[in-house]
Amino acid sequence: MTLRASLLRELENTHLSVDRRAELCCDATRELENKGEYEEARKVLSDYWPRIGEAPKLSGLEPNTAAELLLRAGVLTGIIGSYRQITDAQEIAKDLITQSHTIFESRQNRKKIAEAQTELALCYWRTDDLNEARACLKQALSLLTIDSELKAKATLRLSNVEHAAERDQLAFRILDKHAHLFHRINNHTLKGCFFTALGNRLENLADSEKRGDYIDRALIEYAAASYHFELGGHSPYLASVENNLGFLYFRINRYDQAHEHLDRARRIFGNLTDVGSAAQVDETRACVFLKEGRIAEAERVARSAVRVQEKSGNPSLLAEALITHGRALARLARYSASLTAFRRAIDLSNNVGAVSRAGEAALAAFNEIGEHLVVSERGQISFGRSWERDKLSVEREVIRRALEQAKGSISDAARALGTSWQTLGYALRTRHKDLLKYRTPVRPRKSRKGK
Repeated sequence: MTLRASLLRELENTHLSVDRRAELCCDATRELENKGEYEEARKVLSDYWPRIGEAPKLSGLEPNTAAELLLRAGVLTGIIGSYRQITDAQEIAKDLITQSHTIFESRQNRKKIAEAQTELALCYWRTDDLNEARACLKQALSLLTIDSELKAKATLRLSNVEHAAERDQLAFRILDKHAHLFHRINNHTLKGCFFTALGNRLENLADSEKRGDYIDRALIEYAAASYHFELGGHSPYLASVENNLGFLYFRINRYDQAHEHLDRARRIFGNLTDVGSAAQVDETRACVFLKEGRIAEAERVARSAVRVQEKSGNPSLLAEALITHGRALARLARYSASLTAFRRAIDLSNNVGAVSRAGEAALAAFNEIGEHLVVSERGQISFGRSWERDKLSVEREVIRRALEQAKGSISDAARALGTSWQTLGYALRTRHKDLLKYRTPVRPRKSRKGK
């Protein structure tokens, strides 16, 4: 346990009042949270909160102290419940934080109301309830009129929510507009989170806007994040940014460096017994193996990631792992199993409104096993009409979104979808004639004089 010596000394004072001891335990818990030492933080509160799932003991505490204890228990329930994959942990966390919010509201403590809203938003984000998360954060920010660490945290989480909602332009603008907040604060963990999010937004925009320079910028931002997490002593976040670096190096075909960063991330998550995050590293590793042509290794690692994410309760992470597993299965000629993985990814993504992720799964299916999506005799691969209907429906939605984002340009939309403009044009003329209205009108060529 790494706490300030002054805080430890005060906690050892046997003459502390009940309220003061509880307040100091909450202070100690907050410090440990900031370093990612969540299990140690939970132990500090053990006299008041024996275990996750039990209600904290609030008897004899003043309302503000009771509310702070509820808030810290809720925050830790959400964090620990997420990486331990505890059933209903986020709902329990929401209930505890909501109780704290109610008390703070009765005391008209605007800052603590905003803090409770900010933490509640994180629970909603973990369960993909993005509209609720966004509403909580906007309410929190409306109460935070002065620049502070809390305002920086709420701003960062709002950007993360917009990213999860596949609105990366808006997510990037939020960070860019409020960059001054993060440059002013002294919290290394929060600074590291800012640079991580900025790198992530740049990485995504590099694809949508065809900006190769954004990849170089993202590498710089991730390196800055790693530096601050090292200074802040936050091992879980350090491992996460190492995973991001591994994925980015994979994208630019620098596989040795990718494995180097993934090894470090996996080692840290292993030491922390964070199986969910370790599975995300495994999914990234499977992508690298696929690119290297190590298909059997990719399938094994991706299968392991799927099994872990099935228990996590996070449909987005499970869908991501399923897409990678589907690719690996297809390249091992296990087409029926591959299709099952892709269909699960599509269904999960559609259920949470992640249309782009559903489109990614559909396109992966088209690219990997499209020629095998036919009905054949017994003993051969056999796919029914329901998939054909699903395939056309998802394909239509993917093409529509691509055309809208490309402002009707067939060439730009085809490039975004990873296909040729001829192929996309054929799909529009034959299977999706109703989408022709989204394309830019074809300009008639001027006739040449003298011809």
